[in-house]
Amino acid sequence: MKQLIILVFLFLAGTLFAQAPCDYSANVSDSIGTYKSTREYMISEKNFAGNSSYIFYSLALTDDLPTLNVQLIQKSKGFLKANCFDKNSKLYFQLHNGKIVTLLHIDEENCGTMVRDDNGFDNRVTTGSFMFVKGSFEELKSSPVSMMRIKYLTETEDYVLKKEFQSELNNEIYQPENYFITNLGCIE
Repeated sequence: MKQLIILVFLFLAGTLFAQAPCDYSANVSDSIGTYKSTREYMISEKNFAGNSSYIFYSLALTDDLPTLNVQLIQKSKGFLKANCFDKNSKLYFQLHNGKIVTLLHIDEENCGTMVRDDNGFDNRVTTGSFMFVKGSFEELKSSPVSMMRIKYLTETEDYVLKKEFQSELNNEIYQPENYFITNLGCIE
């Protein structure tokens, strides 16, 4: 009887803590190499006084090199300041356990692309790819993220990551502080 109870407990624990199935936007393997990328996931959303900004993450694995792709979207009828990524740009994550994890930007400068939509809004889309340093995978998988700092070419911005929020853009619910815990297994 004890063995049956232990077996049921192990099954339920495995089910509760099992990773959600990975949702890929690309998963390709050919003669050139391999590439897989998770779908974009909203991490931050700000809407105030006619200005909007969004941050999306996706994880990629290119020939066994894991990266975090970050996409920043700004929308406004007014002036949009350009924040550029360069070889010295970094992402810093403060974890709930007090540790700081740093990701390094690949050596590619990007100041974004400006697009004007049909409603007269200027939209700036800036993307960057960041490499994981040794030991960062384990840290990010073991503790939620409370804060993110983005070091751009000329300035630094801080973002408090929420446990959960409902997006005004698409009405979906996101859980940014657990993004790495939930998704890093998709590119291991």
